[in-house]
Amino acid sequence: MNDASIGLLQACDSGAKTGLNSIRAVLDKVQDTELLRLLTHAMETHEKIGKEIMAMLETAQQEGRDPSAMARIGAWFKINMELLIQPTDDTVAALITDGCNMGVKQISVYFNRYPDADPKVRAIADRLRIEEEQLAKQLRLYL
Repeated sequence: MNDASIGLLQACDSGAKTGLNSIRAVLDKVQDTELLRLLTHAMETHEKIGKEIMAMLETAQQEGRDPSAMARIGAWFKINMELLIQPTDDTVAALITDGCNMGVKQISVYFNRYPDADPKVRAIADRLRIEEEQLAKQLRLYL
């Protein structure tokens, strides 16, 4: 596996973990059963994609990449402060939508940075990007 493939996989690993952490952080605040179902499904999809990413990295004898400490602290602070002020489903939807939009942006940056990545790696990055886009679109009903 080439360096571009590893770089793209590691970026996707970090992004999938960030998405999972954010969804987990808001689940206990969700009141609407359909929103809870939607977020639970998104969490399961992120977990599945994350496992596929890790399997590819392990095959290449490479490590995954955790989100940076600054990204983790920033996300934790934003989520907790906004939910402290307004613990509602529309706040949850807005927070996760913002995260999805950041995720799409980051995946696109790395997708474009590594044009020589293996097609299978590019496909998994594209699946993660599409998942983020679809979740943001579905969350519009709750904003």
